[in-house]
Amino acid sequence: MESLELMHEVASELKLIAEKLEFELIFKSSYDKANRSNLKSYRGPGIDIGLEWLSEIKKEHALRVTTDVHETNQIEKVAQVVDVIQIPALLSRQTDLILESAKTGLPTNIKKGQFMAPTDIGNLADKFKANSHAELVVTERGSSFGYNNLVVDFRSLVTMRDYGVKIGYDATHSIQRPVANGDHSGGDPELIPYLAGAAALIGVDYLFMETHPNPSSALSDGACMLETSKFEKLLENINKITSANVSF
Repeated sequence: MESLELMHEVASELKLIAEKLEFELIFKSSYDKANRSNLKSYRGPGIDIGLEWLSEIKKEHALRVTTDVHETNQIEKVAQVVDVIQIPALLSRQTDLILESAKTGLPTNIKKGQFMAPTDIGNLADKFKANSHAELVVTERGSSFGYNNLVVDFRSLVTMRDYGVKIGYDATHSIQRPVANGDHSGGDPELIPYLAGAAALIGVDYLFMETHPNPSSALSDGACMLETSKFEKLLENINKITSANVSF
């Protein structure tokens, strides 16, 4: 959430693309980037202003919305605005956060931790389903591979389905190089279309992608964002892949 104006700009453009290409769009923006590498890095407007902004986006653009929660005391406020709760990757094993999110009755997206094996998803699913019958999505976003690097084991998309959850794939954080530049992260954004296409070929329920009109000026995650002008072309290619009806 760099500004309300930017949120409106991106939401408006994405909605037009989604409607044209018949994709369901859930708009996500963060009121607090709580795990920034550098203490001086921009984090966001905070929960109160952020939820006001997100509520306005939801109403004016008639979109479903989601955002991250970082602490259990945020969940009640967030649940009054969003349609889906998201739990960040670095908090994906926090039992109380999962249980309290489940109690809201809202669908929840848990970003699979970089440190987790796909077979660990059973434990996450058990925690959530103990308190909710709502939809649970687990989103793959790459695994730590040595220092300052992530790789995607696409076998995980198949393995995680066995635990009765919906599967998401984060095509932008997957190409991140965490803290590779000392005080901020790098990335390989040119790989986003290829990895998104691979996930679509395997078959996922959701694609998660961060986008910005000018990633080089973004206040967070600019090095692993898809430029908004390239969003439509990518989704067109995803449609071509999924319409091929390939099954294994």
